[in-house]
Amino acid sequence: MTDQLTHFNDQNRAKMVDVSDKAVTARTAIATGQITMRPETLTRIHDGQIKKGDVLAVAQVAGIMAAKQTSTLIPMCHLIPLTGVDIHFSDDHATTITVSAKVKTKHVTGVEIEALLAVQTTLLTIYDMCKAIDRGMLISNVHLVEKDGGKSGHFTYQEPS
Repeated sequence: MTDQLTHFNDQNRAKMVDVSDKAVTARTAIATGQITMRPETLTRIHDGQIKKGDVLAVAQVAGIMAAKQTSTLIPMCHLIPLTGVDIHFSDDHATTITVSAKVKTKHVTGVEIEALLAVQTTLLTIYDMCKAIDRGMLISNVHLVEKDGGKSGHFTYQEPS
């Protein structure tokens, strides 16, 4: 990884990186994050007892939609044709739901931000749908798990030591 920042021009002003000379390659990114809540909130999600509807189904669609809209929300992101977005849920059957998003493309730039935005939006949608009964939910541990493709190659998250 380089220490050189790429989103600044020769006047040290923001710019969108020119990717026109980069090769089209298959690119994948996986991100994850968690939302912690009261045990009774998670039970109500599992039992379909949240008045706004099926929390995980709505959150899943929201995450997919967010990935597709990344370039409209994050100023220096390129508009990328996504070839796949998949959101998965797991939980500890107590207080925490873990969300993971896998995003794929065949393009000239990566999809890390799309995966991270998908996770964040999925988690925020869970919060939104459950906030009437649990405003103390905590969104945490959002990070890139893995990315592959492109000039920088493969990356796998390592816990900070």
